[in-house]
Amino acid sequence: MKALLALLLAFALGAPGQLGSPQISAAAPGSAAAPAFHGRAERIDPALRQRMTGVSWHRGCPVGFAGLRLLTVSHWGFDGEVHRGRLVVNRDQAQAMLTAMRSLFRLHYPIRQMRLVDSYGADDHRSMAADNTSAFNCRPVAGTSRWSEHAYGRALDLNPLENPYVTASGYLSPPAGAPYIDRSLRAKGLIHRGGPVVRAFAAIGWEWGGNWSWPKDYQHFSATGS
Repeated sequence: MKALLALLLAFALGAPGQLGSPQISAAAPGSAAAPAFHGRAERIDPALRQRMTGVSWHRGCPVGFAGLRLLTVSHWGFDGEVHRGRLVVNRDQAQAMLTAMRSLFRLHYPIRQMRLVDSYGADDHRSMAADNTSAFNCRPVAGTSRWSEHAYGRALDLNPLENPYVTASGYLSPPAGAPYIDRSLRAKGLIHRGGPVVRAFAAIGWEWGGNWSWPKDYQHFSATGS
């Protein structure tokens, strides 16, 4: 009888751990799990192949579709939120690029947007003006007849507005990147010499165009250094 009375009293009072006690689990402030990086590499499917043909890829390109991979990756945006971006890269560089993108995610490095260059008609200037991060584009080096590393899927242009292409004579691309010629700025998305972004790509063997003597291609990373 005494045991029964004690049990009823515990129920009425809501004693911790006893019958009637509401076992509510609440996470401590700030203990919510951080967003996780997600990245995958896939073959170029028929729908994407059709979209790219005659735009970022055409007959005569140095790499065929079998030698390319579509990457879908998580990245931080300038709004502080996690977004999903897409890149096309060389098959042989797919895993390395996923590693670099994971490193940037862990750094909370913001990327304005990451859309396939086909969204801009494969027009490099339009893509850069939109501050779009992109990789594969079957095109020559500007002003030459030799293939760009982008044509092999072995180069990436990262936040081109904050990291413009600059020549010794003062040519700038994209033009709206003029405020960022001053590389001492601490602006969102700006890449610094020897900084964590450069180190993230160096870890996969990719080199930064900002280390060139001239021109300075602050947006550009490539597997061959060119």
